[in-house]
Amino acid sequence: MGFFRKLFGLKPKNEKYQMGLHKSKTSFDNLKKLLDESDKIDEDLFDAIEDLLISADIGVDTVLYFTNALREEVKNQKFTDPKDLSELIVDKLFEVYLKGDLLDTTLRFDENKTNVYLFVGVNGVGKTTTIGKLARMYKDQGKKVLVIAGDTFRAGAIEQLQEWARRANVDFYAKDAGVDPSSVIHDGLIEAKNKKYDLVLVDTAGRLQNKTNLMNELAKMRRVIEKHFPDSPQETLLVIDATTGQNGMNQAHIFNETTQLTGIVLTKLDGTAKGGIVLAIRHLYNLPIKMVGLGEKIDDLVPFDIEQYIYNLFKGFF
Repeated sequence: MGFFRKLFGLKPKNEKYQMGLHKSKTSFDNLKKLLDESDKIDEDLFDAIEDLLISADIGVDTVLYFTNALREEVKNQKFTDPKDLSELIVDKLFEVYLKGDLLDTTLRFDENKTNVYLFVGVNGVGKTTTIGKLARMYKDQGKKVLVIAGDTFRAGAIEQLQEWARRANVDFYAKDAGVDPSSVIHDGLIEAKNKKYDLVLVDTAGRLQNKTNLMNELAKMRRVIEKHFPDSPQETLLVIDATTGQNGMNQAHIFNETTQLTGIVLTKLDGTAKGGIVLAIRHLYNLPIKMVGLGEKIDDLVPFDIEQYIYNLFKGFF
């Protein structure tokens, strides 16, 4: 049980995480109350723990996996007092996320190259906002950034992305609405190559047709990108709205089957009491959360930090 003692010994502080997770923290405060008010460890307690974690949107499969591991550890350690489970629960949830690996959740960025990030996800999850915020982050690091409007179908998508590019003070490339997205990406990447951009952020349409159409469309875009920059895209990021809960999990399932995802951007984490989706995505799809949205400001998209995440969910435990 080393993680708990390290985490709560260091007491890491991050104001954005503290504010952004205050709604999700409610579910875990209820877990503390449950342990404090229970007088023995039995199946009723495990059932109640399962219900609370499912309500936090950790997901049924992940919760059952977790509680089975918890039961086994309780048996091995011969725990009898429910209050002694607090430390164990924190450690086991951390293990669920790590899955034995030390995850690198940083975005891949190759110096002295043109990097391409491809963004996928259904309409309304915050792709446009994410691209704008990420563009600003790299702009502030001194990078030359180009945004390409590959979502040519949704009404207003091009104009919205152009406004975010303006706010981020980066360059923008688009064609008329309805034009084939791959042709827009093709011409935009020619410009990126000629003008030696450090980073190109590519938006895509958020239509969830059948899997075959989705796969073909995304595969075509990847071929276009690889033609211009053979080592790209450096990142293919699925944007998920944390407030959609299990619907977001369904999106992860479909996109993970149809394209080569490198990670997740989880938006609107500050707006949900069900922040457990972080653990479910990692457990079921083996995908790292790379960035999280913890507010509406342009600098409120931050790198995901599992220690900050668990610390701010459980800091009221002890």
